[in-house]
Amino acid sequence: MNHPAAPIRALIAEDEPVLGYALLQALQRLWPELAIGAVVENGIAAVREALAQRPDVLFLDIKMPGKTGLEAARELAEDWPDGTPFPLIVFVTAYDDYALQAFEQAAVDYVMKPVNDARLAQTVARLQARLAAHAARDGELERIVRQLSAILPAPAQQSPPPRLTLIRAGVGNQIRLIPVAEVLYFEAADKYLNVVSTGGEVLIRTSLKELLPQLDPEQFWQIHRGTVVNLRFVQAAQRDEAGKLSLRLTGRSELLPVSRLFAHLFRQM
Repeated sequence: MNHPAAPIRALIAEDEPVLGYALLQALQRLWPELAIGAVVENGIAAVREALAQRPDVLFLDIKMPGKTGLEAARELAEDWPDGTPFPLIVFVTAYDDYALQAFEQAAVDYVMKPVNDARLAQTVARLQARLAAHAARDGELERIVRQLSAILPAPAQQSPPPRLTLIRAGVGNQIRLIPVAEVLYFEAADKYLNVVSTGGEVLIRTSLKELLPQLDPEQFWQIHRGTVVNLRFVQAAQRDEAGKLSLRLTGRSELLPVSRLFAHLFRQM
C-alpha cells in the first residue's frame, strides 16, 4: 500500500508583518501544496522555530532584529541535529547590492522585496527541483557550512583596536590582571565571558563580539559561536564515534567542542 508523500514544510522569517503576509500569500498561490508552519518576525524566533519544526525550506529576511538572516543561518548550521536534512535556504532582501552573489552561492536562491510573483515562481521551481533530487539534498548541510564559513568572516574594521595584552577582572573588591597569553580559552556565559587561564577562571562583563577584534587572530581561534581558544594550549583535535570534533587542552580534563562551521580549521595538513 502506497502512503501519500509527506508535505513539504516551510518557515518564513520576516520582520515586517505586511511583507511576511505578502510572501505567505504569494507562496500559497504559486505552491499550494507547501505547508507553511509559521511566519516569525525576528532571527531569534527563526532559529527557535526552525530547530523545533525542522522545515524543508527556510525563507530568511536578511535584516531582522535579534539576529540577521545570515546569523540565523549560521547558528542553525552549528546546531542542526545530525541525521536530519538541512533546510534549503532562500534569503529575502531589499538591497540589491547586499552581496547577492555570495548569497546565491550559499543559498538555493534569493528574492527581492517587494516579492514579485514571476521572480518567486523561478525560486519555487528551483526549490522543487532540489527537493526532488534527494541526493543533492543530502549534502545541503555540508554545502551551507562551507559557504557560510567563506562569506561570514568577522567584519573588517577601519582602524583595528590595539591587541589586548591584559584582562582586567573584578574579583570581590580586587582587580585581577590576567595576561592574555595565559588564557586557555574564552567561553560565553549569558551576558558574561568566562576567562579560563592557567591561574583559574573568572567572569568578565564583555561580549565575545567585543573581545574578538582585540585578540591576535593567529593565536586565538573561534571554534564555536561561544568559544575562542588559545592555540598555544591546544594539545590535540579528536573526533568521537559520531564524528564530532573536539579539542583537548594542555592541563585540562574537559574537551572543547568544535562546531561544524569551524571544523575546517583543523583539517589534516
